[in-house]
Amino acid sequence: MRRTPRLVMLCALLPSLALAWPRERVVFPITTALPRRGLTPGAINPAVTQATIHVTICRPGWTRTVRPPERFTERLKRAQIREYRYRDRRLRDYEEDHLIPLELGGAPASPRNLWPEPHFVEGGWGSYRKDRLENRLRRLVCNRRLSLATARRRIASDWIAAYRRYHRHHPRWRRR
Repeated sequence: MRRTPRLVMLCALLPSLALAWPRERVVFPITTALPRRGLTPGAINPAVTQATIHVTICRPGWTRTVRPPERFTERLKRAQIREYRYRDRRLRDYEEDHLIPLELGGAPASPRNLWPEPHFVEGGWGSYRKDRLENRLRRLVCNRRLSLATARRRIASDWIAAYRRYHRHHPRWRRR
C-alpha cells in the first residue's frame, strides 16, 4: 500500500498537535434517550384507569392538577443526574420527565417514574420529540383508538419505537 506524502506528514504532526491542543473538559453527547430500566422502571397513577380516562387524562387541564411542584422535581433532577452518571451536569440540558407521562396517567411524584431526560440526544431523540409522542398517544387513547394499557406499555418500554409507530410526522405516516 502506497502512502501519499500528505498522509505521512499528517501522521508525523499528530503527536505534536495533541500536546498543543487545549485541555478542556470534554462532555460527550448522550447517545441514548431511553432511561435505565433499573433506575426508572415507570409507575402509574391508580386514579387513572380505562374507565376513568374521560374525567382524568381526557379532561383539558387535568395534568396541571397533578403535576408536582418544580422545587420537588429540580431537587430530584440534581440527584438523578448524578445517579445516571451523566457527564453534563447542567440542569438546563434536561427535563425531569415522567417515563409514563401524566397525559397517560403516570405517577406524578414517584422517583420510579421520573428521570432526567436530555433535551438533545444524538439522532434527535430528545425530550422535545417525546413530548410530541405523549400528546399523540393521549389523543389516540381519548378517541378510543388505543387502549390506555397499550399506550403506557409502549411508551414505557421504548418510546422511540412508539414514536416511529404512532407519530403522524414520521415517514411511515406519509401518504404515497
